[in-house]
Amino acid sequence: MNFIKFLLSKAFLKHILLAVMAIVVIVFVVLKWLNITTNHGEFKEVPDLTGKSIKVVEALLEEQTLRLKIQDCTNYNPDFPKFSVLEQNPEKGTKVKEDRKIYVTLNPSGYKKIKLPDVVGKTKRQAVATLKALDFQIGKVYQKPGFAKDVVMELEYKGKKITTEDLLSRTSVIDIVVSDGSLDFGESAPVESEEKPSEENGESGDQE
Repeated sequence: MNFIKFLLSKAFLKHILLAVMAIVVIVFVVLKWLNITTNHGEFKEVPDLTGKSIKVVEALLEEQTLRLKIQDCTNYNPDFPKFSVLEQNPEKGTKVKEDRKIYVTLNPSGYKKIKLPDVVGKTKRQAVATLKALDFQIGKVYQKPGFAKDVVMELEYKGKKITTEDLLSRTSVIDIVVSDGSLDFGESAPVESEEKPSEENGESGDQE
């Protein structure tokens, strides 16, 4: 009976009212704090960064209060300037919160250099196929006195002999020197002169 009277007393109702008011104030403060710290309803639009230099990208993102994160890339794209943006994440036009990280992939300074395959002693057709499979380009095909016709004797790059120890960038133009089949087995090859071997019918290896 006394407990019921207490529940109906002004003192109890006053405490309940104060408690409700305190809860309302706390909830209001928490929501306000969340709204300020998360910039609720405020978004930035990610600009188009593709093809732009890193300096331009930094300026654009700083203007939008966004952060730059660079990712490594080993695949060179000749259609884009060196060290320009190849890809971005999130994509352009995406709505993001302030201070969001924008990931970009930069174009390297050039193709990755790779070792030459061992094609000496193989037929011209085999050598051309192997070199093209590695994205090398075929330049001139020269003939030189040798035994079996159209067998590769050496490779050249910009007029200099190259071997499997050399590293070249993809798409490098490689000249091929093949035997002309003019020597019989056991016959000594003539002493090489300073002159360039004769070009095979004036055609390159691309015209197989």
